[in-house]
Amino acid sequence: MATKTSRASKAPGYKCAECGWTTAKWVGRCGECQAWGSVEETGGAVARTTAAAAVLEPARRISDVDATTAAFLPTGVDELDRVLGGGLVPGAVILLAGEPGVGKSTLLLDVAAKFARTAQDVLYITGEESAAQVKLRADRIDAVAESLYLSAETDLGQALGQVEKLEPRLLIVDSVQTLSSADVEGSAGGVSQVREVAASLIAAAKRRNMTTLLVGHVTKDGSIAGPRLLEHLVDVVCQFEGERHSRLRLLRAVKNRYGPTDDVGCFDLNEDGIAGLADPSGLFVSRTKEPVSGTCITVTLEGRRPLLAEVQSLLAESANAQPRRATSGLDSSRVAMLLAVLQQRAGCLLNKDDSYVATVGGVKLSEPATDLAIALAVASAKARKPLPQRLIAFGEVGLAGEVRPVPGINQRIHEAHRLGFTHAVVPASPNGPGPVPAGFSVREVGHLTEALDLLIG
Repeated sequence: MATKTSRASKAPGYKCAECGWTTAKWVGRCGECQAWGSVEETGGAVARTTAAAAVLEPARRISDVDATTAAFLPTGVDELDRVLGGGLVPGAVILLAGEPGVGKSTLLLDVAAKFARTAQDVLYITGEESAAQVKLRADRIDAVAESLYLSAETDLGQALGQVEKLEPRLLIVDSVQTLSSADVEGSAGGVSQVREVAASLIAAAKRRNMTTLLVGHVTKDGSIAGPRLLEHLVDVVCQFEGERHSRLRLLRAVKNRYGPTDDVGCFDLNEDGIAGLADPSGLFVSRTKEPVSGTCITVTLEGRRPLLAEVQSLLAESANAQPRRATSGLDSSRVAMLLAVLQQRAGCLLNKDDSYVATVGGVKLSEPATDLAIALAVASAKARKPLPQRLIAFGEVGLAGEVRPVPGINQRIHEAHRLGFTHAVVPASPNGPGPVPAGFSVREVGHLTEALDLLIG
């Protein structure tokens, strides 16, 4: 049955392809999201479908649909499987975004090799490097497999031709901004080109039941480059994060149609490649034979995953009228607030001292549950008295000095016990800390002064 359409005109207008902002006249920069070159004309005649077409495949009862065809396929990288919810889903399209040099290509090349070693054909399309350059990196990280195929392509038609010829089970495109279609105007990486490339690759993935991994660039503010439509079209959006001078890399799922988005994967990026870290807490805790003042260990939750981290503080008499306040890995405004609470509510005089507060291993702590550990580290540095060994502390500190409950108290305690800690100072809560492991001591405090009296005196 032929499709019939009718024409309906509307007033000329322009719309931003990134955020949907509309304007009556064309502008080079969106007035809402400030994106350049994203405003396109939307006025004129619009075709609307008024008649149904012939049904090629009738609808089926949901109970008759075979769900085994969409079962998870393990990648061989446990930390990636944890974030994805169990592995790769056939036909799923996954977008991996991250800053340049963070390790996206290294991670995906490792995934491609391990998946190919399960006798599955994998096609790795690189638009940023030559095949020889990828092969050099594969030799370095031991990511060579017989079923792994490389193709250096920047033309969308050629890339789809490679897919048609090989029919891989897994397709990796590095990156989606480097491919361009000859049928669409604009340069590679532009709004129209990225939209066309993504739509074509997604259609091929769904039609062939082929899992597809797309690498995406990010802008200066850390958001994914290209139209926001790209994030809505794909099934999973992952962010690969890490400091350039740190070996630790964190993988988070921002969007996941097949699993949770509150888990995090930890990786160690080194000269031999990238490896998953089942227990990354060792990177964030220093190893000293003798206890040192000004240090306190806390347990933070990254999604659903508890991680141990160490906070260090150093106080020195200031030679300036305005003391220096320096932080690393912590929110500077949050630390300044805790210094004020220590002085006003706990009588800890800090207005004449330069204060330096940092985390170990380059980890960033933004959770309010680290407040108590920061305050105890600063107080320990001021008193020049080390805190007890094998002690952890966590809890949110308010402006009145009260220590408020935080989520996952029992989960944090069990993680600390698993890693050999024996004492914990936690916020008092109506339901208590829950079941405590044998041999583990827990002290609940309701105010910052209680914690200081207990540990420092």
